[in-house]
Amino acid sequence: MTTIAVSTTITSGRGALVNVRARSLLMAKWRVLWVILGFAFIACAAVLRIFYLGFFGDAPAQQQWGTLLVPARADIVDRNGVPLARAFPAYALWYNPTALGTDGSPLVSSPRKVAEELVKIFPDLEVNALAARLAEGRPGYLRRRILPEDANRVHALGEPALEFPRETERFYPQGSMAAHVLGFVGADGHGRVGMEEVFDKRLTDPAQRGIPAALAIDARVQGALEEELSRGMAESNAKGAAGIVMDVDTGEVVALASLPSFNPNLINRANEGFIFNRVTNQVYELGSTFKPITVAAAIDAGVVTNMARRYQSSRPIAIGGFQIRDSHALGESLNVPEALIHSSNIVTAQIADEVGGVRLNQTMKALGMNQRAQIELPARGFPLWPKGDWSRITTMTVSYGHGIAVTPLHLASAYAALVNGGIWRPATLNKLEPGQFVPGRRVFKASTSARMRQLLRLIVDIGTGKKANAVGYRVGGKTGSAEKPGAGGYNRTSLVATFAAAFPMDHPRYVVISMLDEPQGTVATSGQRTAAWNAAPVVGRLVPRIGPLLGIMPDATRDVDISDLAPLVGKGEGE
Repeated sequence: MTTIAVSTTITSGRGALVNVRARSLLMAKWRVLWVILGFAFIACAAVLRIFYLGFFGDAPAQQQWGTLLVPARADIVDRNGVPLARAFPAYALWYNPTALGTDGSPLVSSPRKVAEELVKIFPDLEVNALAARLAEGRPGYLRRRILPEDANRVHALGEPALEFPRETERFYPQGSMAAHVLGFVGADGHGRVGMEEVFDKRLTDPAQRGIPAALAIDARVQGALEEELSRGMAESNAKGAAGIVMDVDTGEVVALASLPSFNPNLINRANEGFIFNRVTNQVYELGSTFKPITVAAAIDAGVVTNMARRYQSSRPIAIGGFQIRDSHALGESLNVPEALIHSSNIVTAQIADEVGGVRLNQTMKALGMNQRAQIELPARGFPLWPKGDWSRITTMTVSYGHGIAVTPLHLASAYAALVNGGIWRPATLNKLEPGQFVPGRRVFKASTSARMRQLLRLIVDIGTGKKANAVGYRVGGKTGSAEKPGAGGYNRTSLVATFAAAFPMDHPRYVVISMLDEPQGTVATSGQRTAAWNAAPVVGRLVPRIGPLLGIMPDATRDVDISDLAPLVGKGEGE
């Protein structure tokens, strides 16, 4: 039998090759599977993470993007949404003497030449001072705010040491208007002086800076107040002025002005001059504007019950080595309406003497006259308050506004209580929602307040406040012209002239205070320096301008009923 031999070499090699290919294919499949599983795991993890953040997490990425869309500092707006302060990106001009290294001159050209070129771009700079500044080689700002086109012109000078960092600047679109209310933002990015300082944390809080901070200020009323005060200053050659418009029921300050003012956009110069606020930080003896407060305290105490009762007014009152006298003779006797209309110190002192120091002191304290004015602004002056038990002479002099010094804001809050039914409230610069008001306290009876509305209207209708009598607006108020205290007594040549008013007196809505510091007798004021001739006309011009803006239209058919008082008034003149 023949045996046939078959070679297995090739067959074995092919089998091994098939096995290798099979294993490689299997391994490739596993790798692909692991990659797919890996991606699937990552996708699942991402989906779970998204699900968790959507329902339970803080969504940090979303917060970050949201933060990028809001300003670095929140806007401040008036009660109607008009922007008063805004943040915007801007360029600054920075001098970096190490831009070309530490060896050699930091500038390509000479400091003098660079200074001359910069002055061509910024004409308000001074060549010698700028050249000296560049020669010092000290890094720092040359200018805090420049326009993009000016930055391009500086860049064209070819000086690497002149850099243009982008910064967030504070811009006040209304210029100097309401500057003492707003304040400004300093170089460190924090608010100074006004509501910029008060709201500093709120304005920079990422959670709130997308929402503007609304003030009670009405930009239209603010502008009118500043304009009329400025006119009053110019006409009387006064060295300063102050004014307020306040809601008598809520305590909201819709306008507050101190003149001269400053421009908060010029932060490098803001500390020069006029940052001091005459309305809230300076105290004055406000003179005869205190007389209605004294009369109201007397009515409340039952001391004055008969408006026809007469008080002697022909002889000065001698007390404590001093004499209380009137500016001129007002006749043998005066009743209460006549005493207010003609502004008699002698009669007011007698009324205060009957009220007594304890009661008058309590009334003044209830009106906040013994403490700093209550408002959000940080700069608030402390009154000059007679301490201890008030003597007879102190009681008498305080009754007509001497021997006690307060801010015009103190006076505004007190007059609001006189006319609003007797409730004193602190002032606020925060916008309140409809129906809201600042909590207060009762100082006068409602019946006393009603009588004071009559008396204040009488003063404007036929008394010293005639020049404030805006037709149809039923203005009521009181003049006050007080000599400034000086070395050795009062300075007869330096007056503070004030008119404290409210309107419309049949349903009071707003108190208006105008004050002129050291007015002079001029042709425009008929040679007179007293409030009847300078401060009262400011109110007379202002009220018709702001009344319609505040929803108060003139109506000559309405008025406070003063028919029971008018017959009691004789002839005379006052301040």
